[in-house]
Amino acid sequence: MPRGLILGIESSCDETAAAVVERGARTLSSVVASQIATHLRYGGVVPELASREHLRAIVPVVRAALAEAGVTLADLDAIAVTSGPGLAGALLVGITYAKALAFAQVLPLIAVNHLEGHIHAVLLQERSSTNGRHAETDEPALALVVSGGHTHLYLAQPSDGTWQYALIGRTLDDAAGEAFDKVAKLLGLAYPGGPWIDALARFGNPHAVPFAFAQIKTKAHLGGKAPRTKAAKTAPIAALDPHFLFSFSGIKTAVLRYVELHSMREEAAARVPRMLAAGRPPQTKEDALALCPQPTLDLIASFQHAVIGDLMKKTFAAAESLDAGRILVTGGVAANRELRERFTAEAARRGIQIAFPTLALSTDNAAMIAAAAWPRFVAGEFAAPDLTADPSLALGR
Repeated sequence: MPRGLILGIESSCDETAAAVVERGARTLSSVVASQIATHLRYGGVVPELASREHLRAIVPVVRAALAEAGVTLADLDAIAVTSGPGLAGALLVGITYAKALAFAQVLPLIAVNHLEGHIHAVLLQERSSTNGRHAETDEPALALVVSGGHTHLYLAQPSDGTWQYALIGRTLDDAAGEAFDKVAKLLGLAYPGGPWIDALARFGNPHAVPFAFAQIKTKAHLGGKAPRTKAAKTAPIAALDPHFLFSFSGIKTAVLRYVELHSMREEAAARVPRMLAAGRPPQTKEDALALCPQPTLDLIASFQHAVIGDLMKKTFAAAESLDAGRILVTGGVAANRELRERFTAEAARRGIQIAFPTLALSTDNAAMIAAAAWPRFVAGEFAAPDLTADPSLALGR
């Protein structure tokens, strides 16, 4: 009987990752090479540079993952790789290398959707804490995947050993994490902006600026067709309940107008060197005030409070509508301190189980890819030889 060792490879955006996971439950290794230093000067991910960095890192990262796990390529039972969604060039680096390894070692190759990987990051964490038992993890759950590139709600259900996903809601425009990063850049915060906003929000008044989200309504002139937004390219929208749709472009614009109205542009521009010199988010109120005046801290706290409030409102409304007794919250934004606290408190109030991945598994990693590949390995769902990148790959219909 095979040991069930799967090498996962992840290269969808700006992190090159490899991991070895046993039977989708036990992580033997997880190695991540970050590109933050490369993209820092640009304030965001530059696709061409990301692809180049993946090319440099993919071989040493895979070697490090195998060494950390104490295994060789000959010990593996399969290789899993992210096939989409993501940056086309970045995805191709991981896919091409994974295909070469699988061919050379005569191993099955398993293609994994990046969004499914994030969901399995929570399941992997639960299985790790229960010594591999698949009891609670085999129950249906409402999953919120919230990151820099995605804000999706799925109903995840086990079916004949694999998992099926029904799309319940998603963003019409910016992802929540994208809004965090863009607002951070606007306010002169260092890249990546999400952790800085989370750290600085602790020292501001979350009710100082009354941000609000308008109810999303269907467009009568579209006749039931999907609106022409970038979100419509990767998932159907017209058939979804408007109550479970998100939109974060409006609050991003509201922050911009607030900054201009209160003449905060010059102060924000002068903050960039101070943020870079600080190197890490502040731990005390004095450190926070050395970087931002109180009105800016209040603006940051109000922005974060409003975004998390909207995520909570629609997630718990969907859970109530679907009678879901379990919620999984995952993705890079799931590492946010306030998000975890408020979601946990609301779930307890409603009597709903809630689970998050560890902080390390919240951001992009390959352990989640290997974990998501295990049910497909058992079911014999292997990738075709002509597997290629699908930057707009959807999950659930």
